[in-house]
Amino acid sequence: MKPFKVLVVEDEFVVAMHLCDQLEDLGYDVLKSVTNYDDAVERLMHDKPDIAILDIKLLGNKTGIDLAKYINDNFPIPFIFLTSLNETRTFEQAKVVNPAAYLKKPFNREDLYRSIELALYKFHPGLETEGSQIGSDLASKDAFIIRKNNLFSKVRFTEITFAKSDHVYAQLYTADENNHLIRSSMTGLLDRLPENFIRIHRSYIVNKNFISDLTRQFVKIKGVKIPVGRSYLDKLQETFNTD
Repeated sequence: MKPFKVLVVEDEFVVAMHLCDQLEDLGYDVLKSVTNYDDAVERLMHDKPDIAILDIKLLGNKTGIDLAKYINDNFPIPFIFLTSLNETRTFEQAKVVNPAAYLKKPFNREDLYRSIELALYKFHPGLETEGSQIGSDLASKDAFIIRKNNLFSKVRFTEITFAKSDHVYAQLYTADENNHLIRSSMTGLLDRLPENFIRIHRSYIVNKNFISDLTRQFVKIKGVKIPVGRSYLDKLQETFNTD
């Protein structure tokens, strides 16, 4: 499970360092901060952050509001405005681009945490703790989003090796040999996963990209034998063109 990546765009070095330190203490994956629009665009394109914190006043001709407009047009991520300004005109301009939260300097760790949590909840309204029901807002296009120990993280589809039914829950097993519990049926889970996931048993879904061995009785993934149900055998053999 990967922590959310955070991009900080702030033109004051001391503020940027303090903000990045606070974010790291909270457990987030913090990208190297930048001070201007152009560098921020490059970072957005190259590092694909999950959330951005933008100072409204930046170095150069373009502002954090300009950057917010660019994010709205090009990247499906929430952003938080960070500012020391207290002008009605600035607030009205900022409001139009629909920030997920508004953090005023000086801020403390609790303010920062609440702003990020608010931003992520607004962007993913169904977010709950690990073990909660998967809903339409609980998955991005490439990952399940889980809140565990007060930290939002992603379980990327590409990292899931197989899933096992556990009554009304499903255990997601990942390539780093961790597992994550989500409330979901096997059918509901399969509906959210891409085509490289196949059901091979009433209790198992597997990522075929991780299958190392295949027999009529089981498949093997990272040394784990997973049973093949009789009613799923034909589909499995068809998938791999075996007899």
